[in-house]
Amino acid sequence: MLPLVCVSQALQQLYYDPDMEQKNAAQRWLTQAQASPQAWHFCWALLGPDKLPEVQFFGASTLHTKISHHWADLQPDQHPGLRTQLLSHVLRFSSGPRMVLTRLCVALASLALNLVPQAWPKPVADLVRGPQEGPQEPPPHARCLVLLELLTVLPEEFQSSRLAQARRAQLREALAGEWATVCPLLRRLLQSPDSPGPVKQRVLRCLSGWTALGVALEESRGLVEDCFSALGDAELFDAAVETIVTVLSQPDCQRCRAALGGLIPVVLGLRERLEAAAGAGDMETTHGICRIAVALGETHSRVLLEQVDLWQDYLALVNMILFCTGTPGHYPVSETSSSLTLTFWYTLQDDIMSLEEERQALYLSVYREVYVRLVEVLLQKAHYAPEEEYASWSVDDKEQFRTYRVDISDTLMYVYEMLGAELLSSLYERLGGLVLGPGRGAAWQDIEALLFGFQSIAETIDVNYSDVIPGLIGLLPRISISTVLLADTVMYTIGSLAEWLADHPVMLVKILPMVLQGLAKPELSVSSVSTLKRICRECQHDLAPYAHDIIRVSQDVLLGDVHKSSQCMWLMQGVGFLLSSLPVEAVLGSLQSFLSPHIQRLESLAQQQPCPSSKPSIIHILGLLSSLFTTLDINRHAPSLETAVPAPPTPPQAPHNPVVVVLQQVLTLIQNILSKWLNDSEVVEAVCGVFEKSVRTLLHGFGPMVPQLSAMLGQIYCTYPQSSALDLTRQMVHIFAAEREFFSPVQDLVKVLTSATLAIFQQGNKRWGQILSVIISCSDVFYVLQTELFPRFKDLPAVGAVVLSEGRLLVQTLLQAVGGEAPRSLGDHFSEVLFSMNRNCVGLLARWLEETLQDPTFPSTLVSIQQKDAFRQREQTNRRQVKDVVKEFSLLCRGQQGVGYSTQ
Repeated sequence: MLPLVCVSQALQQLYYDPDMEQKNAAQRWLTQAQASPQAWHFCWALLGPDKLPEVQFFGASTLHTKISHHWADLQPDQHPGLRTQLLSHVLRFSSGPRMVLTRLCVALASLALNLVPQAWPKPVADLVRGPQEGPQEPPPHARCLVLLELLTVLPEEFQSSRLAQARRAQLREALAGEWATVCPLLRRLLQSPDSPGPVKQRVLRCLSGWTALGVALEESRGLVEDCFSALGDAELFDAAVETIVTVLSQPDCQRCRAALGGLIPVVLGLRERLEAAAGAGDMETTHGICRIAVALGETHSRVLLEQVDLWQDYLALVNMILFCTGTPGHYPVSETSSSLTLTFWYTLQDDIMSLEEERQALYLSVYREVYVRLVEVLLQKAHYAPEEEYASWSVDDKEQFRTYRVDISDTLMYVYEMLGAELLSSLYERLGGLVLGPGRGAAWQDIEALLFGFQSIAETIDVNYSDVIPGLIGLLPRISISTVLLADTVMYTIGSLAEWLADHPVMLVKILPMVLQGLAKPELSVSSVSTLKRICRECQHDLAPYAHDIIRVSQDVLLGDVHKSSQCMWLMQGVGFLLSSLPVEAVLGSLQSFLSPHIQRLESLAQQQPCPSSKPSIIHILGLLSSLFTTLDINRHAPSLETAVPAPPTPPQAPHNPVVVVLQQVLTLIQNILSKWLNDSEVVEAVCGVFEKSVRTLLHGFGPMVPQLSAMLGQIYCTYPQSSALDLTRQMVHIFAAEREFFSPVQDLVKVLTSATLAIFQQGNKRWGQILSVIISCSDVFYVLQTELFPRFKDLPAVGAVVLSEGRLLVQTLLQAVGGEAPRSLGDHFSEVLFSMNRNCVGLLARWLEETLQDPTFPSTLVSIQQKDAFRQREQTNRRQVKDVVKEFSLLCRGQQGVGYSTQ
């Protein structure tokens, strides 16, 4: 037996030693001790009254670990004694410490689950009856809390236990049968004026746990209504809300349609209190009642709609939720409830639209007015606060509000499904009244909200056939813009109409000047640049009359450092779309003129010696080139390699693509930069990015660059191997390896890279280990093993020979990694390889596992022979099972099973 003093010393070290290495060592030793047979004995000594609470807690945790994971250690004749002893300790700790009592109750719950139904048919009835023969009315306060703790953790332990499907179904049925004993007890305690607050809190939590077992709503309806009564007690309000929401959110409630419908009036009875709380700014009460209404309406929308006799009650509930959506105040500063309701409106719309045609028409007429009012409410909630107030908000509050508006935007899209074109007409009429009205003194927030509504719908709905969009386009230049927030929304609204503008290019003359003006303002950087990019992409065939102005303004803002780097990249992509639409003979001149200042700047930087201050500028300019070449495509090839159709090589007499001409012109400059920055992976990656984006866009049109680029890539990789060079090589091989004209340079490049890689590996672990992390990812290695090697084990003799000669070493290496030599984050990769071996060479895997695990110290001294045998023999018929088995074995090897860290 392990000396108790050793366990006590290890606990002392774990809890109080400041040295983390000592703590970790103590934790591993204690985990091993918990798994030992002696733990069945020393756990009781640790629960002695003279022990510290931390020591008692470890004793109780050890007892739970033994019962839940090592139940097979016990003989059946030992079960009654363990049950009696555990019950005795539970009662002894009824007055605390609480953490020890809870762990003992969890242990007792685990014991009950192991004994039900054969050895302990009615555990709940026995626990409620207590140690005496007759029922107790009522039990003392401490005993009552213990009983409630037991009843609470029992369903929780059931939910968290790993059980076979048949056993889980058996236990669920047995526990559900005990509800007839539990429910009257909980009702009595919750209704009794003599029950203290902590007891009622525990009753509410207990109901939540049992609800998850699938207890029928009819069997607990009275208790649920008692929970609604508990909402009147401020001390119980939060707990009652949680319990009611848990009950109402159970989809199984739909089986009890009568009981479910009977709860609607109960929820509606909270309407007056909801309105009073919202008016008084009582966020907690408003939030709680809102959660209850939404839980009922959202979870059971379809079922309640199908009960035609309940249509008035359900309509009243929908209107109650509409009130919650319009909760007074600005989210999230002065109210937090309205956001809870937004998913409900999608659910209701979706359920109505999925009904049969006749009933759908009925409900569309019934709920049309609700959705009209919902639009008013949503636009009001999307209003920005007054500027001074909004400026005082924290960054987090502003981000939450931004996300909230995105959710409102999505909800307006769903509303459009209900109201159709009528919605856009309504928005347009209101906007026109504000912009063109006699007073024209409308608050900017009102105008912004209406534009936000237009934008929300136009982003996802085809508005090409809407007759109000031309009028909207005419209104936009007449809006008096006094704040950045309104200007941003104007820009985004224009961007959302880009596809419409492509079909109505005559309207571009009214819109483009606004966008170009916004482009020069740093405060409109994101909205103006993204809008111009969308217009250049969608309307590129109609932009020739405006090309000069667009290129001029874009050049000015780029040279003036108006925008951040990311927006500059978007702008270059927009210019690329624009240049692609120009006559071919005009593209090269425009391109060279546009890039000239940036090339000159890059030449100046290339002449300087490498220094930290010049590196960002070099990467930025190379990024500009990459972004431009991503979209500049005069040949209109397919957008991706996967969908591209191979094109014949460009005839020798055809003029080179303008992008190729520019790349040839700057190649010497780029080589000069590489000569100084070759050891800097970020600069090399930026250089390779220029060519990679060009290859992806031009495809076969990139051909003239292949010989020079192949030679340059070979030099890069031989001097300093980097993954970006390999990525670019892969693209070139994919496109040009099958073309006779370019086969030779591509072949030479592959030979150079292969030779250089082999040379790296021959230099030894220290060198190739560092390079391997650069040129290849771990996931790639494991992917090859599981998809290419083992599945071909029987089909290809060469592969079979490799597996037979190296398979045992691979298994040994995998087990060593699982046992603690590799990060736990790689565990799934190891599992995938073992799973593939188990499917394709199961006999060999079994032999290799047996051979490698014979060493008592391998892969860890913390696992016993029995545990290794169990690991080998565990059922491993699907991927999830293999992952679970490997994870559990890894935790055992690391001494982390059963501790908090293991769950992370």
